[in-house]
Amino acid sequence: MEKISRELRKMSLELSHACADGNLQSVFSCMDIVWTLYDKIMNWDPKKPLDDDRDFFIISKGQATLALYPVLIKKGLYDFETIYKEIGSFYSRYCIQTDITKFDGGIENNAGSLGHGFPFATGIAYANKIKKSPSKVFTLVGDGEFCEGTMWESCLFASANKLDNLCVIIDDNDSVGSMIDFGGFKRKLEGFGFDFYEVDGHDMVELELVFKKAMVMNGRPKAVLAKTVRGFGSQTMTENDIWFHKAPNVEELKSLSQEVDEF
Repeated sequence: MEKISRELRKMSLELSHACADGNLQSVFSCMDIVWTLYDKIMNWDPKKPLDDDRDFFIISKGQATLALYPVLIKKGLYDFETIYKEIGSFYSRYCIQTDITKFDGGIENNAGSLGHGFPFATGIAYANKIKKSPSKVFTLVGDGEFCEGTMWESCLFASANKLDNLCVIIDDNDSVGSMIDFGGFKRKLEGFGFDFYEVDGHDMVELELVFKKAMVMNGRPKAVLAKTVRGFGSQTMTENDIWFHKAPNVEELKSLSQEVDEF
């Protein structure tokens, strides 16, 4: 695992400890995806986070917000010490789920109920088409979100309006595989008119190549299925599902950080 991946994961562990909350399995499964987007793909400048032609990142799987804060810290938009001291407190703008009303740039949407971020991203992409903006919209969703009807309604709308400036990234960590069989994302999403790509969600080189390939303007929206592992980066978190929703105490923070270094 690359050095930056370890650094980001350890930062998310510290923030989870600070706010005594967090869905760390989900955070760890998508961390490499979020970093690759901001570091290699998106037209986004921390000095101009509200630029009209910026690319948008919409986090639909809001339980993974602790994957976004470390990335924005590393890109220079926020300060780690400030977030560490304030996160999760009653009046803090740094929430465990993103809240756009508390920010002027950096955070692009409210998160919470699953199945809402993708429709929101679709609306932004549609508006940017109308404005003839070069902006692209990337939205990170969980595989389980496709149990929601709003997801498929958004697919229909995106395809009908030829939103080739929209890319939905599915963090497929098999969170619902034991409960429901989707019957394959590729067949369904291609049937809805999407260009479909599949990639190892923990290989940042492959992620970069696939994202660049996906954003060809050809009249079809894009879907990238990123195959991931819940808790990737920590053996304990990959093996024990208690970390789906648990914050580390002092001893666990130390041991999990060591695991990340040794992974």
